[in-house]
Amino acid sequence: MNSKLIEALKLKMQPVAIILTDDNPEDGLHFKEGNMRGCVASMLVSASKKNRLAFFDRKTFGCPGGGTGLGFGDRYGKFPIDCLLSTGNEEMANQMGRQSSYMLEGERFYKSPEQARKWVDSLPMTDVPTRYVVFKPWELLTEEDKPELIVFFTNADQLSALVVMADYDRGTNRSITAPFGAACQPILFGYEEAKKENPRAVIGFFDISKRSIVDRETLTFTVPFKMFQEMEGNVEGSFLELHAWQKLQERQ
Repeated sequence: MNSKLIEALKLKMQPVAIILTDDNPEDGLHFKEGNMRGCVASMLVSASKKNRLAFFDRKTFGCPGGGTGLGFGDRYGKFPIDCLLSTGNEEMANQMGRQSSYMLEGERFYKSPEQARKWVDSLPMTDVPTRYVVFKPWELLTEEDKPELIVFFTNADQLSALVVMADYDRGTNRSITAPFGAACQPILFGYEEAKKENPRAVIGFFDISKRSIVDRETLTFTVPFKMFQEMEGNVEGSFLELHAWQKLQERQ
Protein backbone atom coordinates (compact mmCIF):
# COMPACT_ATOMS: atom_id res chain seq x y z
CA MET A 1 0.00 0.00 0.00
CA ASN A 2 1.12 3.55 -0.66
CA SER A 3 1.64 5.96 2.24
CA LYS A 4 2.58 9.63 2.06
CA LEU A 5 3.59 9.50 5.73
CA ILE A 6 5.96 6.57 5.33
CA GLU A 7 7.40 8.05 2.14
CA ALA A 8 8.07 11.38 3.86
CA LEU A 9 9.86 9.77 6.82
CA LYS A 10 12.51 7.99 4.71
CA LEU A 11 12.69 5.07 7.14
CA LYS A 12 15.60 2.60 7.11
CA MET A 13 13.42 -0.18 8.54
CA GLN A 14 9.95 -0.72 7.20
CA PRO A 15 6.93 -0.43 9.51
CA VAL A 16 5.22 -3.59 10.68
CA ALA A 17 1.45 -4.06 10.93
CA ILE A 18 0.02 -5.98 13.89
CA ILE A 19 -2.95 -8.00 12.67
CA LEU A 20 -5.39 -10.05 14.75
CA THR A 21 -6.87 -12.97 12.85
CA ASP A 22 -8.31 -16.47 13.11
CA ASP A 23 -6.93 -17.38 9.70
CA ASN A 24 -3.93 -19.69 9.87
CA PRO A 25 -0.99 -18.02 8.10
CA GLU A 26 0.29 -20.36 5.40
CA ASP A 27 3.92 -19.42 5.89
CA GLY A 28 6.06 -17.18 8.05
CA LEU A 29 8.44 -16.95 10.95
CA HIS A 30 7.17 -18.61 14.12
CA PHE A 31 8.37 -20.32 17.28
CA LYS A 32 8.08 -24.03 17.91
CA GLU A 33 5.54 -25.03 20.53
CA GLY A 34 7.13 -25.07 23.98
CA ASN A 35 9.95 -22.65 23.12
CA MET A 36 9.94 -20.46 26.24
CA ARG A 37 13.04 -18.51 25.26
CA GLY A 38 11.85 -17.10 21.96
CA CYS A 39 11.93 -13.30 21.78
CA VAL A 40 8.92 -11.56 20.26
CA ALA A 41 10.87 -8.31 19.90
CA SER A 42 13.49 -10.09 17.80
CA MET A 43 10.70 -11.44 15.60
CA LEU A 44 9.37 -7.91 15.18
CA VAL A 45 12.79 -6.69 14.08
CA SER A 46 13.19 -9.66 11.73
CA ALA A 47 9.78 -9.04 10.17
CA SER A 48 10.87 -5.50 9.38
CA LYS A 49 14.41 -6.20 8.18
CA LYS A 50 13.78 -9.47 6.34
CA ASN A 51 10.39 -8.51 4.90
CA ARG A 52 8.94 -11.71 6.36
CA LEU A 53 5.59 -12.30 7.97
CA ALA A 54 5.70 -13.68 11.54
CA PHE A 55 2.85 -15.15 13.55
CA PHE A 56 2.06 -16.38 17.06
CA ASP A 57 -0.67 -18.20 18.94
CA ARG A 58 -1.22 -19.18 22.55
CA LYS A 59 1.18 -22.13 22.26
CA THR A 60 3.95 -20.40 20.30
CA PHE A 61 4.61 -17.01 21.87
CA GLY A 62 8.09 -17.54 23.29
CA CYS A 63 8.86 -16.08 26.71
CA PRO A 64 6.16 -15.11 29.25
CA GLY A 65 6.73 -11.40 28.65
CA GLY A 66 6.26 -11.95 24.93
CA GLY A 67 2.99 -13.81 25.40
CA THR A 68 1.78 -11.02 27.66
CA GLY A 69 2.93 -8.37 25.20
CA LEU A 70 1.15 -10.06 22.30
CA GLY A 71 -2.13 -9.95 24.20
CA PHE A 72 -2.51 -13.59 25.18
CA GLY A 73 -3.50 -12.68 28.72
CA ASP A 74 -1.25 -12.64 31.80
CA ARG A 75 1.42 -15.15 30.81
CA TYR A 76 3.72 -14.45 33.73
CA GLY A 77 1.77 -16.79 36.01
CA LYS A 78 4.18 -18.11 38.66
CA PHE A 79 7.24 -16.90 36.75
CA PRO A 80 9.21 -14.69 39.18
CA ILE A 81 9.20 -11.63 36.95
CA ASP A 82 9.31 -9.33 39.99
CA CYS A 83 12.67 -10.85 41.00
CA LEU A 84 14.02 -10.90 37.44
CA LEU A 85 13.30 -7.21 36.93
CA SER A 86 14.79 -6.19 40.25
CA THR A 87 17.32 -7.80 42.60
CA GLY A 88 17.19 -11.42 41.46
CA ASN A 89 16.83 -14.57 43.54
CA GLU A 90 19.44 -17.31 43.80
CA GLU A 91 17.03 -19.95 45.12
CA MET A 92 14.66 -19.38 42.22
CA ALA A 93 17.55 -19.47 39.76
CA ASN A 94 18.51 -22.91 41.09
CA GLN A 95 14.90 -24.12 40.94
CA MET A 96 14.65 -22.98 37.33
CA GLY A 97 17.65 -25.13 36.48
CA ARG A 98 19.85 -22.41 35.09
CA GLN A 99 22.38 -20.38 37.04
CA SER A 100 21.88 -17.39 34.76
CA SER A 101 23.18 -14.02 35.83
CA TYR A 102 19.78 -12.58 34.91
CA MET A 103 17.94 -14.42 37.66
CA LEU A 104 20.84 -14.59 40.09
CA GLU A 105 21.53 -10.87 40.01
CA GLY A 106 18.33 -9.50 38.53
CA GLU A 107 18.16 -6.94 35.76
CA ARG A 108 17.84 -4.05 38.28
CA PHE A 109 15.21 -2.20 36.27
CA TYR A 110 13.34 -1.75 39.55
CA LYS A 111 14.77 -1.18 43.02
CA SER A 112 12.99 -4.10 44.65
CA PRO A 113 10.56 -6.93 43.82
CA GLU A 114 7.81 -4.83 45.39
CA GLN A 115 8.27 -2.03 42.85
CA ALA A 116 8.51 -4.56 40.02
CA ARG A 117 5.26 -6.16 41.16
CA LYS A 118 3.56 -2.75 41.05
CA TRP A 119 4.68 -2.48 37.45
CA VAL A 120 3.24 -5.92 36.60
CA ASP A 121 -0.05 -4.99 38.26
CA SER A 122 -0.20 -1.78 36.21
CA LEU A 123 0.01 -3.56 32.84
CA PRO A 124 -3.16 -3.38 30.73
CA MET A 125 -3.47 -7.16 30.44
CA THR A 126 -5.38 -8.10 27.32
CA ASP A 127 -6.69 -11.35 25.90
CA VAL A 128 -7.12 -10.77 22.18
CA PRO A 129 -10.28 -12.28 20.67
CA THR A 130 -8.45 -14.09 17.87
CA ARG A 131 -6.29 -17.19 17.57
CA TYR A 132 -3.31 -15.53 15.91
CA VAL A 133 -1.31 -12.34 16.21
CA VAL A 134 0.50 -11.61 12.94
CA PHE A 135 3.42 -9.28 12.22
CA LYS A 136 3.18 -8.19 8.58
CA PRO A 137 5.75 -5.86 7.01
CA TRP A 138 4.28 -2.79 5.34
CA GLU A 139 5.42 -3.85 1.87
CA LEU A 140 3.39 -7.07 2.17
CA LEU A 141 0.13 -5.38 3.22
CA THR A 142 -2.86 -5.51 0.94
CA GLU A 143 -6.07 -3.49 0.85
CA GLU A 144 -7.86 -6.48 2.41
CA ASP A 145 -5.70 -6.43 5.56
CA LYS A 146 -7.13 -4.82 8.68
CA PRO A 147 -4.25 -3.93 11.02
CA GLU A 148 -4.83 -3.24 14.66
CA LEU A 149 -1.56 -1.34 15.07
CA ILE A 150 1.36 -0.04 13.03
CA VAL A 151 4.87 -0.19 14.53
CA PHE A 152 7.49 2.24 13.21
CA PHE A 153 11.23 1.84 13.82
CA THR A 154 12.63 5.36 13.99
CA ASN A 155 15.68 7.48 14.65
CA ALA A 156 15.41 10.71 16.64
CA ASP A 157 14.48 12.88 13.64
CA GLN A 158 11.79 10.48 12.44
CA LEU A 159 10.45 10.04 15.96
CA SER A 160 10.26 13.82 16.33
CA ALA A 161 8.22 14.04 13.13
CA LEU A 162 5.81 11.34 14.28
CA VAL A 163 5.36 12.98 17.68
CA VAL A 164 4.48 16.26 15.97
CA MET A 165 2.12 14.56 13.51
CA ALA A 166 0.36 12.71 16.34
CA ASP A 167 -0.90 16.02 17.73
CA TYR A 168 -1.11 17.92 14.43
CA ASP A 169 -4.90 18.30 14.31
CA ARG A 170 -5.56 17.85 18.01
CA GLY A 171 -3.61 20.55 19.82
CA THR A 172 -3.84 18.68 23.12
CA ASN A 173 -0.13 17.95 23.70
CA ARG A 174 -1.39 14.63 25.09
CA SER A 175 -1.20 12.44 21.99
CA ILE A 176 1.69 10.16 22.98
CA THR A 177 2.75 7.99 25.91
CA ALA A 178 6.09 6.36 26.70
CA PRO A 179 5.66 3.60 29.32
CA PHE A 180 8.39 1.20 30.36
CA GLY A 181 7.95 -2.41 29.37
CA ALA A 182 9.59 -5.31 27.58
CA ALA A 183 10.70 -4.40 24.06
CA CYS A 184 7.61 -6.07 22.57
CA GLN A 185 5.11 -4.66 25.07
CA PRO A 186 4.31 -1.37 23.33
CA ILE A 187 2.00 -3.70 21.40
CA LEU A 188 0.11 -4.38 24.63
CA PHE A 189 -0.13 -0.67 25.42
CA GLY A 190 -1.17 -0.06 21.82
CA TYR A 191 -4.13 -2.41 22.22
CA GLU A 192 -5.28 -0.35 25.18
CA GLU A 193 -5.00 2.88 23.21
CA ALA A 194 -6.84 1.43 20.22
CA LYS A 195 -9.98 1.08 22.36
CA LYS A 196 -10.10 4.83 23.09
CA GLU A 197 -11.99 7.49 21.15
CA ASN A 198 -8.81 9.56 20.92
CA PRO A 199 -5.97 7.05 21.15
CA ARG A 200 -2.35 7.93 21.83
CA ALA A 201 0.75 6.64 20.12
CA VAL A 202 3.21 4.60 22.19
CA ILE A 203 6.95 5.27 22.12
CA GLY A 204 8.93 2.19 23.11
CA PHE A 205 11.85 -0.22 22.93
CA PHE A 206 13.25 1.07 26.22
CA ASP A 207 14.07 -2.47 27.40
CA ILE A 208 17.82 -2.25 28.13
CA SER A 209 18.21 -6.04 27.86
CA LYS A 210 17.03 -5.95 24.23
CA ARG A 211 18.39 -2.62 22.98
CA SER A 212 21.32 -4.46 21.38
CA ILE A 213 19.10 -5.98 18.66
CA VAL A 214 18.47 -2.56 17.10
CA ASP A 215 20.76 0.34 16.23
CA ARG A 216 21.57 2.58 19.16
CA GLU A 217 19.46 5.47 17.81
CA THR A 218 16.37 3.34 17.15
CA LEU A 219 13.11 3.52 19.11
CA THR A 220 9.65 2.33 18.17
CA PHE A 221 6.49 4.36 17.64
CA THR A 222 3.39 2.17 17.86
CA VAL A 223 0.13 3.70 16.72
CA PRO A 224 -3.43 2.32 16.51
CA PHE A 225 -4.38 1.98 12.85
CA LYS A 226 -7.20 4.52 13.05
CA MET A 227 -4.69 7.03 14.42
CA PHE A 228 -2.27 6.12 11.64
CA GLN A 229 -5.01 6.93 9.14
CA GLU A 230 -5.59 10.25 10.89
CA MET A 231 -1.89 11.10 10.62
CA GLU A 232 -1.74 9.88 7.02
CA GLY A 233 -4.57 12.22 6.08
CA ASN A 234 -2.71 15.20 7.53
CA VAL A 235 0.58 14.90 5.63
CA GLU A 236 -0.49 17.20 2.82
CA GLY A 237 0.03 20.80 3.89
CA SER A 238 2.07 19.86 6.97
CA PHE A 239 5.70 20.54 7.90
CA LEU A 240 6.63 17.28 6.18
CA GLU A 241 6.42 19.16 2.89
CA LEU A 242 8.48 22.16 3.98
CA HIS A 243 12.14 23.15 4.12
CA ALA A 244 12.83 22.43 7.81
CA TRP A 245 11.96 18.75 7.43
CA GLN A 246 13.62 18.45 4.04
CA LYS A 247 16.83 19.87 5.54
CA LEU A 248 16.82 17.17 8.21
CA GLN A 249 16.49 14.53 5.51
CA GLU A 250 19.87 15.54 4.16
CA ARG A 251 21.69 14.14 7.19
CA GLN A 252 20.02 10.72 7.22
